[in-house]
Amino acid sequence: MNDLAHTFAAYQDVEFTADWCVKCNICTAACPVAPVTELFPGPKTVGPQAQRFRRDEDRGLDSPDKSVDYCSGCGICTMVCPHGVKIMEMNARAREQLYDERIPLRNRLLGRNETLGKLGHKFAPLVNFGANFKPARIAAEAVMGVARDAPLPTFHFTSFREWFAKHKPAAEAPTRGQIAYFHACAGNYYEVLTSQAAVRVLAHNGYDVLLPEQNCCGLPMQSNGEFKAARSYAERNLDRLSFYVRRGIPIVGASTSCTLALKSDYREILQIQHPELDRVAEMTYDISEFLRLLHLRGELKTDFSALPINGKVLYHAPCQQKAHHMGQPALDLFALIPGLTVQLSDAACCGIAGTYGYKAEKYDIAMAVGEPLFEQVREFGVEQPVICDSETCRWQITHGTGAASIHPVLALAAAYGLMPLEVG
Repeated sequence: MNDLAHTFAAYQDVEFTADWCVKCNICTAACPVAPVTELFPGPKTVGPQAQRFRRDEDRGLDSPDKSVDYCSGCGICTMVCPHGVKIMEMNARAREQLYDERIPLRNRLLGRNETLGKLGHKFAPLVNFGANFKPARIAAEAVMGVARDAPLPTFHFTSFREWFAKHKPAAEAPTRGQIAYFHACAGNYYEVLTSQAAVRVLAHNGYDVLLPEQNCCGLPMQSNGEFKAARSYAERNLDRLSFYVRRGIPIVGASTSCTLALKSDYREILQIQHPELDRVAEMTYDISEFLRLLHLRGELKTDFSALPINGKVLYHAPCQQKAHHMGQPALDLFALIPGLTVQLSDAACCGIAGTYGYKAEKYDIAMAVGEPLFEQVREFGVEQPVICDSETCRWQITHGTGAASIHPVLALAAAYGLMPLEVG
């Protein structure tokens, strides 16, 4: 291996990047969790500073691994580090060591979005009632440790895949090829309207949308320290998606955290070894990213009409969306809609961080982290919808403010006249 190859291999080693830390504390200053709780000493302390102790178990050295469980995994620390230290990824791997496959039942439950969706959506009215029945929520907190006030999703009786089998939108002229749509768990069972909007917008722009066989991206399991199961789910997705990327068919998804998992988490956190890992990562797009690329190529249809929204609308770019390193493509798309004025939120994080805010011991932390965003929403007026790319962030925004929250693609589909703008 030559010197350049050695350098590249070192860069790929997340733990190795701890040696690049100069203790500038920029990550700690940007962290949304450390200022609101003493239980988390900050990303520098539990990340690169503790990493040298984790490397040598034989010496019996201790490290603040218990506190690493209070890292929300938002990734802001990695994004702001001027030296390229992969702090969030380091902390995520440390969580795997912390649990050492001894995963609490509560964490296993929160990591099974797909299983919960499969079981719950067929009994949607009953499950949705139970999710809002306070005595049941109090009991769940006492027995399982799931916070009684955390914003649970709403199940849809008809899954997206069931809807798609009957109502697949036809590609409109001019036809441009095929797209493999990665709907993710939320897009299949909870955020069905978002997935419907996504495939309608893609079909309107000339794409024949295909639905690959797929399972949960594994991120909820990864976030809860259950790496063995997360790797199994990831490898199955890669096996299935390889068929499409080998044929030059791009993968597009509307769940920004799940597309991020395909792009980077499989490599940098789960350390998956798969022959098509890089090709899947390179050919995966967040839907706003993909639509902006179409616009830059002059291929995006711009037959938008004004939306029934009065006044300025707040757009919150969630942490996972920022971690794509693609800017805010949704803002460029919103600029094409007549009369729509959108302002980018300057809040760092909504606090929910996937399943983080669902845990009883972390619920108050999540709400405190999200308060700056909630305050901005209140200043805009809760009668206006808030636009956000992440489903759990949307649920948290509505929970914290009472304002409706929608995915950017819902606004685009409504502006195209493909479906009404539903913000309830």
